[in-house]
Amino acid sequence: MAKKEHKIKDESKQEMEDKKEKIKDIQEEKELGTHELKALIDAEKDRALRLTAEFDNYKKRTAKEIQDYKRFANETLLKQLLSVVDNLERAIDTAKQNKDDKGIIDGVKMTHKEILRIFESFEVKPLKSEGEIFDPKFHQAVTQEESESHPDNTIIKELQKGYTLHGRLIRPSMVIVSKKKSKETKNSEELTENTK
Repeated sequence: MAKKEHKIKDESKQEMEDKKEKIKDIQEEKELGTHELKALIDAEKDRALRLTAEFDNYKKRTAKEIQDYKRFANETLLKQLLSVVDNLERAIDTAKQNKDDKGIIDGVKMTHKEILRIFESFEVKPLKSEGEIFDPKFHQAVTQEESESHPDNTIIKELQKGYTLHGRLIRPSMVIVSKKKSKETKNSEELTENTK
């Protein structure tokens, strides 16, 4: 019996050592898994940092391109306006030499024509206002005048042209708008005419 007990104790010891070995193996696998996970996490952190740096560089590059675009967006327009300046300088020189008004008038007409041509090339178009019905989206009423010859709320006179750029209003027309004559105004005009 003592042999059996000793054998059982040896088997129990062996089982215990086997279990300890298994536990040790499991712990080593966990440590290896932890090291692999740490390596993966570090690699992802590094990748995220590189992506962040690339995105920051992209933002800086884009901001610089936008700034350059804003600085030079009107370059074509300004180059074309230089010919207008040239025409004005020629008109001034002609007026000084000839001392007559016709040279100035012709120079100003040439300049006006050149500016309108440049505007047209950039889709800047004048609004037609006179004789049109007043529209607050496109017209700015400076005053109203009573009129029997025009329907109510019609533009009698354009004081300053309005313009659109690609169909969008960039400056409203400043206008004088008609309104029907009131009875008081009609009566006072009749009295004035009768007393004459």
